[in-house]
Amino acid sequence: MADEMANEMEEIIVDFLQETEEILENLNQDLVTLEETPYDTDLLNKIFRGIHTVKGTSGFLGFEKMTKVAHKTEDILNKLRKEEIKLTPILMDVILEGVDTIKAIFDSIRETREENVEIEETVKKLEKVLKEEEEKQKEQTDETPEVPEIPDLKEEAKEKKAKEKEEEKEEKGEDDTPKMLGEILVEKKLASEKDILMAQKEQKKIGEILVEKNVIKKEELDKVLEEQRKQKTKAVKSRVEGKTIRVDVNRLDNLMNLIGELVFQRNRLIDIVRKMLTGQSEILDFSFNEQLASISDDLNFITSQLQMAVLKMRMIPVGRVFNKFPRIVRDLSRKMNKEVELIISGEDTEVDKSVIEELNDPLVHIIRNSIDHGLESPEEREKLGKPRKGKIFLSASQEGSFIIISVKDDGKGMNIEAIKKKAIERGLVTPEKAETLSDKEIINFIFSPGFSTAQKVTDVSGRGVGMDVVKTNVKKINGTIDVETTPGEGTEMILKLPLTLAIIQSLLVKVSGERFAIPLAVVVETIRINKNEIKTIERQEVLKLRDEVLPLLRVSDFYNLKNEKEEDNPYVVVVKSAERKLGLIVDYLLGQEEIVIKPLGDFLKNIKGISGATIMGDGRVTLIMDIASLAGEENKVL
Repeated sequence: MADEMANEMEEIIVDFLQETEEILENLNQDLVTLEETPYDTDLLNKIFRGIHTVKGTSGFLGFEKMTKVAHKTEDILNKLRKEEIKLTPILMDVILEGVDTIKAIFDSIRETREENVEIEETVKKLEKVLKEEEEKQKEQTDETPEVPEIPDLKEEAKEKKAKEKEEEKEEKGEDDTPKMLGEILVEKKLASEKDILMAQKEQKKIGEILVEKNVIKKEELDKVLEEQRKQKTKAVKSRVEGKTIRVDVNRLDNLMNLIGELVFQRNRLIDIVRKMLTGQSEILDFSFNEQLASISDDLNFITSQLQMAVLKMRMIPVGRVFNKFPRIVRDLSRKMNKEVELIISGEDTEVDKSVIEELNDPLVHIIRNSIDHGLESPEEREKLGKPRKGKIFLSASQEGSFIIISVKDDGKGMNIEAIKKKAIERGLVTPEKAETLSDKEIINFIFSPGFSTAQKVTDVSGRGVGMDVVKTNVKKINGTIDVETTPGEGTEMILKLPLTLAIIQSLLVKVSGERFAIPLAVVVETIRINKNEIKTIERQEVLKLRDEVLPLLRVSDFYNLKNEKEEDNPYVVVVKSAERKLGLIVDYLLGQEEIVIKPLGDFLKNIKGISGATIMGDGRVTLIMDIASLAGEENKVL
């Protein structure tokens, strides 16, 4: 019996975590939006309802600390709803701190089922700021004449919100977030708001108190509780702590149709094989070869469609990551006394869940650098004839089988000379060599571990770890990063990432009789040369390609393959990783092919230059080159 109760309680807590996680995910962005549009009463009510739900459910489960912080935060939001106080940046700082504390408690509950977080300081701040704002508002009311309201702004916000809500209904259907018991009772006119507030002050459950006070009947309570339970069941999220994702039912329907087509082709194949085995080949409408070719073509088409359908089921809007940044930008801009506007576009662009998981850290570091190093202070911008408020543009778009993510600012741009000087100081390049490098090559030094041009270290940046993290994470998912900068106008960082990590387009090559796959995402071009075109500069083989000196790497030497005969006219595959170009010398090009990546396992996972393997149509295993690893061979390659 005890075990059954424990299991039931664990299920309730999991439901609570699922519901609260989504509320907290939305709160940060909603609060930042509210600060920009304080007249949006619908948004304010939505935020209030979210905090109210967290307070109610955490209180029911006995999580006292979360309940207390949520309650104090709710008090402030309630005063804002009633227009008894005005929203200020300082007030928003404390509200956000309250939400951060709730999030910290939430994380502790998820990990340990305990509230291992100190809350007293946050609670004191919430109480203090509410009291100060109330007193301030009272003084203003006493000392100043009443100012007429500005109904136009409120009406405009309401109309906009109503329109957005209607479009949601058209696209996604009604909101199915489960309502609190008190809300349902008030809606059904079984109790008043006053009755609910009275009941909330007691230590017992709201329903029990209302029955005891003869506000509602026991039968009515049971019906409402059953309705609430059904709502909660309907609203259970389709993911449990990141292990599952939501899938549009239309995509499932499409998948089912494709499975039906696959079954049909399977039956055709079984039928033709049966006729051949039983000597009935003469009754076939066409020859055996023609029948087999027809089935093969159809299977190839259906398999491609099936593959695409499955990939789409793994796709998640990149907005899941983008939605975190309004809060980050808001906090950093206040900390650094800068005025920053974040403009987001393309948040509906979809990308594989595995890629989404690797996006957060690189984008955080890039945006922090944009605010700290890229954008000038408001005073500097005014002197330069720029608007006081700097802009950061965060966008996503799809190009073929890639997603392009851009972070662009309208700041001062990168100081090429400062980067060159720091690179020389750190011994990354000699002064003589530095003078021969292009601006692009000099900019690439910012991705070196520990590299920073900051004059002082702050808690935002300057330690030289940010861009190295960006490079490492982008390399991990076979992506590339490009930097465009114009002095006085700004900097743009462009991430080009594969839509999925499971299936990729590859270029197959042969070296010393062995077959390798190179991810097509990093291939710039392929050329065939005469071996006499290969020159040596400072013990490094290079090739003059148009106006560029391209470092070369013999793949056979890197993998210690015995090359019995050197080709007179080898092929060079030009690849690019984190803006470093490299020419791979191979014997033959075998063509392009879509491959399924298979991990090598723990025993082989640290082999340099190999990122995985794939099984080809002939059953043979082909290794996949890790181009980032090859391009990182500084002494041998660059």
